[in-house]
Amino acid sequence: MSVFIIAEAGVNHNGSLELAKKLIDVAVEAGVDAVKFQTFKTENLVSKDAVKAAYQKETTESEESQFDMLKKLELDIESHHELISYCQSKNIMFLSTPFDHDSIKLLNELGLEIFKIPSGEITNLPYLREIGGLSKEIILSTGMADIGEIEDALDVLVKAGTVKEKITVLHANTMYPTPMEDVNLRAMVTIGNTFDVAYGYSDHTLGIEVDIAAVALGASCIEKHFTLDNTMEGPDHKASLEPSELIAMVKGIRNIELALGSSIKKPSPSERPNMEIGRKSIIAIKCIEIGEHFTKENIAIKRPGTGMSPMRWDEILGMVSKKNYEKEDLI
Repeated sequence: MSVFIIAEAGVNHNGSLELAKKLIDVAVEAGVDAVKFQTFKTENLVSKDAVKAAYQKETTESEESQFDMLKKLELDIESHHELISYCQSKNIMFLSTPFDHDSIKLLNELGLEIFKIPSGEITNLPYLREIGGLSKEIILSTGMADIGEIEDALDVLVKAGTVKEKITVLHANTMYPTPMEDVNLRAMVTIGNTFDVAYGYSDHTLGIEVDIAAVALGASCIEKHFTLDNTMEGPDHKASLEPSELIAMVKGIRNIELALGSSIKKPSPSERPNMEIGRKSIIAIKCIEIGEHFTKENIAIKRPGTGMSPMRWDEILGMVSKKNYEKEDLI
């Protein structure tokens, strides 16, 4: 099954529908499976006094509150309808992460078949229970969580009515950008093995190599932030891929998918013709007459590989020749 690639537009539209559509165009060109936004009512998400994260202070107005920053990035119901319609016209899946109960209800009414749970909600019992009760496909991010918290969240989702087979758990690190030494990509495999669940990776590192490595380690889903220009003002642009990088990431992932193959070790169709050229055969290095014994003095091993396999060397040594051989004849 092909890796499900989510291009995370998030709030990188900066509150502009025009920018949001341009982001969708980039996602389509890159060949991802889905483009994802964020759905929230600021009043339901943060208190008026909530402070920004350090990385948000660096990429937005430092004096601005988290509330005021997010209020400018809301997408209203009409915007959702317009973006869903635009995605349908471009044949790409629209996804959005809900951050509150009203947003869960809205996305369900809009017909979303996949619900993405962000890392910050993994300890939000009522939120998890509500999404679990929808019995939809779920993608669960696990940034900041330990293995016990993941177990608790999965238990809530399953008890609420979602079968485990519909859940994909994404390893993640909630730092923008994530330092390489904090990625801990092997933990992704631990998640899959521990819970016998589909797993993947939500990436906040700079660059694309960790995403490609995650696919090589068995990720079935990759999520990556992208932007039109990472120098734009806004909380997530700096840790997002630019269009050319997103294209390169998708190409790299698809190549690794092909390269992973079937796990059966056998000659590939492309290398079969080279077996005759690269392998060797038992060959006469002198004229050998009928009745003579094969010895180390009259036979050797040389290319091409179109004759008797050198693996039969011990068997052939000492045997009596049943025909005449010229020098360089295959035995």
